[in-house]
Amino acid sequence: MDRLREVFPGLNLPEVWDNFKGLFVYDEASPMIFSTGLFLFLFAGFTLFYGAFRRKPFARIIYILLFSLFFYYKSSGLYFLLVLLVAATDFLIGQGIHRSQNDRARKWLVALSIIIDLGLLGYFKYTNFLIEIANNLFGSGFLDFKNIFLPVGISFFVFQSISYTIDIYRRRIEPLSCWLDYAFYLSFFPQLVAGPIVRARDFIPQIRQNPLTVTRAMLGTGVFLILTGLFKKAVISDYISLNFVDRIFDAPLLYSGFENLMGVYGYAMQIYCDFSGYSDMAIGIALLLGFRFNRNFDSPYKSATITEFWRRWHISLSSWLKDYLYISLGGNRKGKLRTYINLMITMLLGGLWHGAAVRFLLWGALHGGALATHKFFMGLFPSLKSEGKEMGRFRRIIGILITFHLVCFGWIFFRAPDMSTAFTVIGRIAGNFNLGMIPEVIKGYAGVFFLIALGYLLHFTSEKTEIRATRWVSNLPLFIMAILMIAVIWIVMQVKSAGIQPFIYFQF
Repeated sequence: MDRLREVFPGLNLPEVWDNFKGLFVYDEASPMIFSTGLFLFLFAGFTLFYGAFRRKPFARIIYILLFSLFFYYKSSGLYFLLVLLVAATDFLIGQGIHRSQNDRARKWLVALSIIIDLGLLGYFKYTNFLIEIANNLFGSGFLDFKNIFLPVGISFFVFQSISYTIDIYRRRIEPLSCWLDYAFYLSFFPQLVAGPIVRARDFIPQIRQNPLTVTRAMLGTGVFLILTGLFKKAVISDYISLNFVDRIFDAPLLYSGFENLMGVYGYAMQIYCDFSGYSDMAIGIALLLGFRFNRNFDSPYKSATITEFWRRWHISLSSWLKDYLYISLGGNRKGKLRTYINLMITMLLGGLWHGAAVRFLLWGALHGGALATHKFFMGLFPSLKSEGKEMGRFRRIIGILITFHLVCFGWIFFRAPDMSTAFTVIGRIAGNFNLGMIPEVIKGYAGVFFLIALGYLLHFTSEKTEIRATRWVSNLPLFIMAILMIAVIWIVMQVKSAGIQPFIYFQF
């Protein structure tokens, strides 16, 4: 100690030690996310030794598993044990389903898996909501047990595990024989806390690939996705959120109808950049490690129908709801009326998945009703089934405008803290629209509106342009890639707020 003080006279050793310990201790006020300097620092250290496991699948699994559990610990504290609990129960149940030749026993086992998984999810996610309802019905203080902590990303790894046991039950996959492989699949850190929801049949074949291969195309695409995701999240989403959207939804009565409308448009871009930005970074990080995820967003605001929107928005969730809920309810196999009911139930539960509140149920009902209405009119007018170029340019533009504004209307209930605020925003837009003050508002929020416009411009960029940009980054020398990454991180630091802004979907 004395020798260190002699060499570094200004060194505060207790402070250095506290900072070092802070790297390994969970901080509830500052959970670790992809856009923080701490994650970038730890990930750099992680990748430094990763190449040593290129031809050692088992050692690689242990290495990534330990880092993944550490990452989740830094995000949710001791609740990382929940991942191990779900991994243990569903691993054993999956083997039991596969070994059993009795259909009734198989059904009981898959039901047990669903009950355990949804029981955990329900306890942490909906207990507070149910207590609030009980207190409203029977009087304040009827139940005092509340404020249960919601572990980050529990919905994602629970849904992922449910799909594993159901796919075994449906004989689409065979169970893993090694528990470590399943724990690896469930806890893989790029997608652990906010998706995408990775299917076992897509990911499991990649776990023990030998040798591990990261091609130049994978490297370039990964870097491109990480940079664009970081820019979407930390520059566009965080800036317009803190400097405009949050202010509007916190006190809509203080702002004009035009400002409220711009707040809604801003939130539509904020949530897209936030969530697709996370997905981009997750997919990019996985590529750098030699693993491939399916695309999770496909320019959703380009959709000309609500059905197309749900093929493009949060693809891993919408396809999960379709395969494991909608089809399980009967899908479209039991008549038109039952189809519409199944769509409504699916989206109502999808809304409830996003949050235990009436406004999320209303959001789900809006989308369920829109999907059912679209399917009804497609039955009456078969020509409405055409999409893309078959649709016709003018009709597609009209469809995009209608679909976008329907989605934005739903985002009001999704974002507002309560129903009263949601209806206040709608009322201000409908009844206090002062056209004369628009130039003044635009001038006052020039930076915000520039980033909102930039977000929409990038969103509506053609797929060919995106492919060319990806190839351009992939063909850059590694040294130039590093400079590009430093430049983006510098831009992020210039516009970064004082506090860390968690990803929106962390709360789900």
